[in-house]
Amino acid sequence: METNLNTIHIFKTNIKQINPDCDMHRTLDNHSDIEQWSIDHEDVDCVLRVVSNVLKPDAIIGMINEFGHECQELS
Repeated sequence: METNLNTIHIFKTNIKQINPDCDMHRTLDNHSDIEQWSIDHEDVDCVLRVVSNVLKPDAIIGMINEFGHECQELS
């Protein structure tokens, strides 16, 4: 099965660490429109990858900003 690259959203963030018990982690894990997500803490840009067929980049950015983090789409 091939992955539709239009469903992978990539963002630069300032998320240095994330605790599995924090609200943001739980929100991303339990969001019905997010199939998969990850943060590359070894990358200087702390890259967030979100796989979603439904959510648009602005919605994901807004969600991350609500938790007090910076987030901008990488193209």
